[in-house]
Amino acid sequence: MSAAYAYPKSRFEPAGLVDLNAKSERERLSRSALKGFFRLADAWKVRDEDARELLGGLSSSAFYEWKKNPERVLEVDRITRISYLIGIYKALHILYGDKLADEWVSLSNKNLIFSGQTPLAFMQTGGLLAMQTVRKLLDARRGGL
Repeated sequence: MSAAYAYPKSRFEPAGLVDLNAKSERERLSRSALKGFFRLADAWKVRDEDARELLGGLSSSAFYEWKKNPERVLEVDRITRISYLIGIYKALHILYGDKLADEWVSLSNKNLIFSGQTPLAFMQTGGLLAMQTVRKLLDARRGGL
């Protein structure tokens, strides 16, 4: 007698994956991604030089142009970077109060992942993979691990 296990029915339907290779999707997301990034950088009090590194090494002239006019289509890499950073921002605000959440990226961290660096420095030097690591760490903490 073998009863098959089944998940109960739910009203939850997962959202479909966004194809960032499709220019139409990047066009749809780019403006709001940039606006969100600049708000996040302000909240974290990230220096412009550091913000440029988080975006993948953007020149200062392009950075200020993007800040002034976010109407553009970003590449997959930059949208992915911003997505990780916004996820990090959200996780921090779930885990900690607003003040600590916004300071966390600039505080020295004793977690072995960071090797004594601040999370911001870790993400700047490690790029996309470091951002993914920080996001996974915070998501694990949110899940109680």
